[in-house]
Amino acid sequence: MATQPDVRAAYDAYLAECPARQLLDRISNKWVSLIVNALAAGPQRYGDLSRRLASVSQKMLTQTLRSLERDGLVERTVTPTVPVRVDYALTPLGEGLIPVMQAIKGWAEGNMDEVLAARERYDTGAAAG
Repeated sequence: MATQPDVRAAYDAYLAECPARQLLDRISNKWVSLIVNALAAGPQRYGDLSRRLASVSQKMLTQTLRSLERDGLVERTVTPTVPVRVDYALTPLGEGLIPVMQAIKGWAEGNMDEVLAARERYDTGAAAG
């Protein structure tokens, strides 16, 4: 029987067939990042998430929430009321992503001016070259 460190060593995201690569692909999605950040404040209803994530389509929000639920990062709770109430919350596993996703979101927001300036310099240089 493998010990926990042996199991971790068996995953190498640099290998194409490694399941960790699929997980990295999932959590690097912009909607995943925004959903995790939104749910960091606590459980939310579908409609609240939809309003918070400006421009997300209903299809994309549903697909992303389902994939997060499948991976054990989000829990869906249905309350049988009229109309039915559906809440989404991070699981303990999903809560582990909060610091990472908040850091990435903060970095993007804090460095956007520099990135836009770099893009402008690049685009100007590419047009001249």
